Amino acid sequence: MSEYTVTRKDMADAIYREIGLSRRESTLLIGSIIDHIISALLREETVKITGFGTFCVYESKPRVGRNPKTGREVKIMARKSIRFKPSNTFKARVDSALIDK
Repeated sequence: MSEYTVTRKDMADAIYREIGLSRRESTLLIGSIIDHIISALLREETVKITGFGTFCVYESKPRVGRNPKTGREVKIMARKSIRFKPSNTFKARVDSALIDK
C-alpha cells in the first residue's frame, strides 16, 4: 500500500495542469464540489456520480455490543452514517490497475 495521500491541493493542481483553470479557480471548484456533496448528504439525499460511485446516508439499528476489554455488554444506539458504493466501472478500473502492477 502506498503511503501517499491525495489531497484537495493535489486535485486542484491536476485541474490546473489538465484543464487550464487558474489555481484559485481550481481550488474553488474542488471545494464547491465537496460542499455540494456534503449539502446533499445533510438533506439525506443520495449522490450518484456516474463512473465513480454512490454516496448515501444510512441508519444503523440499535444493538448490543461488548466491551472487548471487560467483556461487558453495552447498548449501542442507532446512528446515521455515510456509505460509499463504488460503481462497477470504478471497481473494474482499480482492479485492472492493481493486477497490472
